[in-house]
Amino acid sequence: MKILKTIGIGLIGLIAFLLIAALFIPKEYTVTVSTTINKSRKEVYDYVKLVKNQEFYSVWVMEDPNVVMKYTGTDGTVGFIAGWNSEKGDAGEGEQEITQISEERIDVDLRFKRPFESNQKASTILKIISPTQTEVVSEFYGHEAYPMNLMSFIGKNIIEKAETTTLNNLKTILEK
Repeated sequence: MKILKTIGIGLIGLIAFLLIAALFIPKEYTVTVSTTINKSRKEVYDYVKLVKNQEFYSVWVMEDPNVVMKYTGTDGTVGFIAGWNSEKGDAGEGEQEITQISEERIDVDLRFKRPFESNQKASTILKIISPTQTEVVSEFYGHEAYPMNLMSFIGKNIIEKAETTTLNNLKTILEK
């Protein structure tokens, strides 16, 4: 019986420690990855502004070959919405909407419905390096409420790895 009491006190202490630690961990975070593509910014922009093209390079879209996509509006313009619904647990259901677009930057709102409900933001930033080289920067702006912010480092690592692969896929397509 004494051992159960010791284990119980230890668990309560661990939980209390984690909850206190979460008070000091930021609730907002940004994941940034980039790559250089050997194409002009116009060529890169003309491809990435079309959300439907993500079907060919985004690991998030390619995760489930049976995902059901639904599009609303004119692709490549503010207000365009790409929705997805997947039976795979990780892919889930949600949508992204273009909220701002220019030759230098494309901003989207991400609305996840399942497996977890949340609203996040992301951007694709295009920087001219030379007339034939463009740096593509992918930024994801996350927010985790207390105490889930304690786990944000896991989400950041998953996003960074996926976005790095996505940009590598994009580079391969555009440099063919």
